[in-house]
Amino acid sequence: MSPTPDTAVPTVEELEAQERRLVFRRFTNDDAWALGSLLVELARERQAPVAVDIHRAGQQLFHAALPGSTPDNDAWIARKRRVVERYGSASYLVGSRFRAKGTTFEESSRLDADTYAAHGGSFPITVADVGVIGSVTVSGLPQVEDHRLVVEALERFLGE
Repeated sequence: MSPTPDTAVPTVEELEAQERRLVFRRFTNDDAWALGSLLVELARERQAPVAVDIHRAGQQLFHAALPGSTPDNDAWIARKRRVVERYGSASYLVGSRFRAKGTTFEESSRLDADTYAAHGGSFPITVADVGVIGSVTVSGLPQVEDHRLVVEALERFLGE
């Protein structure tokens, strides 16, 4: 039985297409509040025990910890966010690229696993004609679900 679209693991090509598509014209502190609030709303609707974080240029602009989340989620957020900052790509995409080569991020990146995690849930905030300026991150669900929650919020926020 093949997976349904809701449970299918996205391909590297699909993940790269998401990044090309989900680009902002600008990104302000108010945008961070609105996007973060949308993510919290979506998570509450699903009773998802997640933490949500938005960073821009080294500054935390938004953070929320919903019921059921733990301090471990904040540690995961930091590790996933560092992958986006280092590679300029979604944490799930970075991990998927390693898996597509028959290895893992942990085995082949030569980076400290206590500092970096190429697991789903952190997505670059990219501004057109500027580049990656920050990240939006969710932690608390299985990695593909963390990734999908962020992508869904970005699609809604950007009117996709």
